[in-house]
Amino acid sequence: MTDSSKRFDYFVVFAEMRTGSNFLEANLNEIPGITSHGELFNPHFIGRKNQMELFGVGMAGREADPAGFLHRMRDGTPGLPGFRYFHDHDPRVLAHVLPDPRCAKVILTRNPLDSYVSLKIAAETGQWLLKDAKHQKTARIRFDGREFERHLAEAQAFQLRLLNGLQVSGQTAFYLAYEDIGDVAVLNGLAAYLGRPAALEAPSKELKKQNPEDVAEKVTNPDDMAQALARLDRFNLTRTPNFEPRRGAMMPQFVAAAHSPLIFQPVRATGEGRLLAWLAALDGVDPVRLQQGFNQKSLRQWKRAHPGHLTFTMIRHPLARAHTAYLDYILGDALPEVRATLIRTYKLPLPERDQMAGYGIAEHRAAFLAFLTLLKANLAGQTSMRIDAAWATQTAVIQGFATVAQPDLILREDRLGAGLAHIAAELGKHCPPLPDDAAKPLFQLADIHDDQIEAAAFDALQRDYVGFGFGPWRG
Repeated sequence: MTDSSKRFDYFVVFAEMRTGSNFLEANLNEIPGITSHGELFNPHFIGRKNQMELFGVGMAGREADPAGFLHRMRDGTPGLPGFRYFHDHDPRVLAHVLPDPRCAKVILTRNPLDSYVSLKIAAETGQWLLKDAKHQKTARIRFDGREFERHLAEAQAFQLRLLNGLQVSGQTAFYLAYEDIGDVAVLNGLAAYLGRPAALEAPSKELKKQNPEDVAEKVTNPDDMAQALARLDRFNLTRTPNFEPRRGAMMPQFVAAAHSPLIFQPVRATGEGRLLAWLAALDGVDPVRLQQGFNQKSLRQWKRAHPGHLTFTMIRHPLARAHTAYLDYILGDALPEVRATLIRTYKLPLPERDQMAGYGIAEHRAAFLAFLTLLKANLAGQTSMRIDAAWATQTAVIQGFATVAQPDLILREDRLGAGLAHIAAELGKHCPPLPDDAAKPLFQLADIHDDQIEAAAFDALQRDYVGFGFGPWRG
């Protein structure tokens, strides 16, 4: 039963191994009216090491109904109950508690290098908690650069997921660093956040800090560690900024073969019409026999009816695709209202429909270059014009596909023949020839391509260039 007079019904401490979560929990449990039950959703135990049952529920019961187990904790604990959650705990629980405004979020972090070294030492010595310094075990470990990078990536990915979850649900969290746990004023501030009066006069004395030495003294290869850390991009300077909105899966556009267990996920402006003809030829049928118009229910039914199915899509060089999108959707008749907006609002040097006679190679190059410049702003959310699927990045489009059906294969246009042959072989089918693209473009990209065009395309479509490893367009 929810008590509307209090802000929270329960809490979760988001942390990782060796970030000080045991010490934080010891302090929380000294505050009257607060009980933290440990790692309730650790896949190997319940709450504490070797504990396999809690609140009358065993491992199997928790696995079968994690939300029910969470309710048992809330109903069976006086005051404000909570638990600790790490990135590798039951993901169903994260999906349940992160959007819940009645769950207080406490986020504990530590310098990733310190937590990594501490984790390696604990694994070496077998000592995960220290209650008396006379029992301390010490060791020096070998720093592994690749292992540390994985450790760092996992920690950062988890923190980004927490941040996004809080943002989209309009919540905030109480953040602590490892060093804050020994500050009684911060701990009492945490108590106030959780709706309890300040009660601590000093931090808990139950646990002692392990391995207080400088981190360089804890490793056997400090020079290797320094070199590995120097290679890391600590400020994420190489990250490609991305403000492009997430896209939906566009399921109605998925196309299934007439008989073969194969679905094609078209990306617009890639010459996708040839793939539809090939898909029909694979089963020797007319293209009208291809299956389209899927929704979530019909897609699930199709998958169940076609065991061993494959899903594929095709990508085109970003510059070539942008040129196709410009020709088909801007210069052509597909989006006349967008064309009018580009002329009147954004002053692109596009010809009106009745002025095409004076539109030659020079005019085409100037207009396409202006379109690429606008495209950068459009994808960054800096224009009022919608981001159409024809020029949204292929990265965003495929990420949208993956929300309902991750492509098994992403074929590149320049290697399409080999990719289709592989798919046919996987299905035990003869591979029909790939039809030629029937559309003859009004202008060839080769006629206007130069370093300036290439640079503008890279600037606008860096996500696709970098994400798919494309180099400059070669024709």
